[in-house]
Amino acid sequence: MDMTPAELFKALADETRTRISLLIAREGELCVCELTCALGESQPKISRHLALLRSSGLLADRRQGQWIYYRLHPQLPQWAQQVLAAAQQGNGLGLQDDAGRLAAMGERPLRQASCC
Repeated sequence: MDMTPAELFKALADETRTRISLLIAREGELCVCELTCALGESQPKISRHLALLRSSGLLADRRQGQWIYYRLHPQLPQWAQQVLAAAQQGNGLGLQDDAGRLAAMGERPLRQASCC
């Protein structure tokens, strides 16, 4: 996959997209309803940002039943993965609230029952 640094940083230029990307990188895979709850944002806003992240090549998705799960694109260049890892480490407490709201939902499948 060819992704330039400019393309990566453009995709991450919005705070919501950065939060989504870092939370997905942390969790491995999340669905729209999990992200909506974790970030405290509306479903249309989250979906719009996910579509942009997917079209940029940063995220990939898969369908399982009625749910669509998003993860980092498996062919994301190593340097881009390192940028995300460094951002997670440097973010400190920035994701703590988002991760806390996600954890409060419980584990799957209980989490899915509570939000989807």
